[in-house]
Amino acid sequence: SRAGPGPHEGVHKFRPVDCGEQGSPAAARPDPCRRLRQEFGLLIEASSASPRYTQAYLNALMDAYLENRKNNRKEISGGTLASISEQVQRWERDLKTAQDALNVFQQTNNLAILQEEGTIAGGYLVKLKVQLSDLQLEMRLLNASVPPTNLPPAIATNLNSIARETSATPNSTPSSAASAETQSSFKEVELLKMQRAKLSQFLRPKHPKIVKLDADIERGRRLQEIFGQQSRDQLAAARRDNELRIQNVLETIRDWETRVIAANGRIGEAERLKLNVQRIQSVYDRLELLVQNVGISRNIDQESLSILEPASQVERSYTREISGLALSVVSGFGLGLAIIGLIALRDDRLLSVTEANSKLGDSIVAMLPQIDHADGKGDLTLLTNDDPRHIYAEAYRSLRSALLFLTPENERPKVILITSATPNEGKSTIAANLARMLALGGSRVLLVDADLRKGHLHNLLELECEPGLIELLHKQSEPQAVIQTNSLHNFYFIARGKLSGNPGDLFLDSALDQILARWRQEYDYVVIDSSPLFAADDASCLAAKVDGTLFVVRNHHSSARAVREALNILAQRQARVLGLVYNGADASARSYRYYKYPDYYATAKAV
Repeated sequence: SRAGPGPHEGVHKFRPVDCGEQGSPAAARPDPCRRLRQEFGLLIEASSASPRYTQAYLNALMDAYLENRKNNRKEISGGTLASISEQVQRWERDLKTAQDALNVFQQTNNLAILQEEGTIAGGYLVKLKVQLSDLQLEMRLLNASVPPTNLPPAIATNLNSIARETSATPNSTPSSAASAETQSSFKEVELLKMQRAKLSQFLRPKHPKIVKLDADIERGRRLQEIFGQQSRDQLAAARRDNELRIQNVLETIRDWETRVIAANGRIGEAERLKLNVQRIQSVYDRLELLVQNVGISRNIDQESLSILEPASQVERSYTREISGLALSVVSGFGLGLAIIGLIALRDDRLLSVTEANSKLGDSIVAMLPQIDHADGKGDLTLLTNDDPRHIYAEAYRSLRSALLFLTPENERPKVILITSATPNEGKSTIAANLARMLALGGSRVLLVDADLRKGHLHNLLELECEPGLIELLHKQSEPQAVIQTNSLHNFYFIARGKLSGNPGDLFLDSALDQILARWRQEYDYVVIDSSPLFAADDASCLAAKVDGTLFVVRNHHSSARAVREALNILAQRQARVLGLVYNGADASARSYRYYKYPDYYATAKAV
């Protein structure tokens, strides 16, 4: 029996073929062929006990597959052609119907005459509406032209002129004569009144001349009333004539508007029929072209697949496995480097003094080495006079020298603030050891614990917590009552005091300025330990009032971005930053060359 691909392209497996009846090995059973979808071709693979049989089988399989595709394409194109032909016939009938309807309309309606009639009717309607507007204006003027009997001669004359112009009656000449007589009568009456006014200054009312003038004035008034009545009658006749003309114009406008609407309707119907014919004709032409293309493609062999290479025997190759392994190794190495780079990019902690100088500028004034605790826990022991940790002690002596010779041209800072960006950077230990080192150098030093929230310098010095700075700022204790001492000469200490709500507000009081001024007079140096800048606003308030600020950064702990932001805050508060103290430097590193010669620090022996 013969096995091969089915009629569909999606077949992925082939059943084994038994060719024992044809003389081939009965045990030849090709494995299922594996189809690889690539961009330009299909790869068919098979295996069996007989390589020659497998090769012949694959060649026959590819020929049968191509023949099957060709037959399927002919069946599909034939059905498509029949469907398109049916649509062409239907649209052809629709096109003939639309053309017949257009021809019937054109036979019963002359489009050129309709368009000309519409144009003429539109122009005539415009003239009629202009005439109607003029008549309506005349009507408003006539309605406002009713002359009272006692108007002056000039106004009465103007109203009579309007009535004469708007009226087309044959008796316009008597109207003009009446207007002239009316004007003459008004002038005569006015002259008589002026003459009587002059004579009345010298004659009595019963004087014959005065009596004659009164009679003449009365006769002129009666003439004015007669002439006024004639003017009102003329205006009334003009209004009636104007109303009739307006009604005639309105009826004419309605008649011509009906004609225009009817003509426009017929023109619109003609345009609709033409557009319908054009639309159907366009669809019909596209279908005709499609029928021609389908017929041509059916007769032309358009097979997109061809046998590029007949079946051949192959040998085992490990190129794909080696390439995949190499790609995996390279990808894994690249991914590891990317992860390391991402971690290094996001982790901006300071790892060395060189890195700190490059990121923060050359502003480090002292490097303090990392010293392990003697017992492995608790706080680091403070410096003593003969401290055996010579590297640690010499680093603080270097910090003391930096303060003494930091600004030779300016006044030496006496009130020094010790702060940092975040907690656990060692600022409190540095403040205590710096104050003790200054006292060992012979200076009168006051150490102040200004971390009013979590200050613990009293624990490092083994002194009392109360009373302290809080009581002093609240004026609950005297200045001398809060000062504590120990066995170290010239060393004085003020603890934080008893905790209270919102202790940072105390640094904004003017009492702190007075206290700082007093400390400057009584001590050589005042070392103030404050809270971290990002923990509370206390340090930024204090920094603006002291002489200088030492900013502590810690190796493998401080973030470069956080340090820069904290320094910007101090700059905004107009604080004077003396420099950075690099705490926790790796003394075992080869780059750390300071104070590694113990012979120079051996205790002198008696000779």
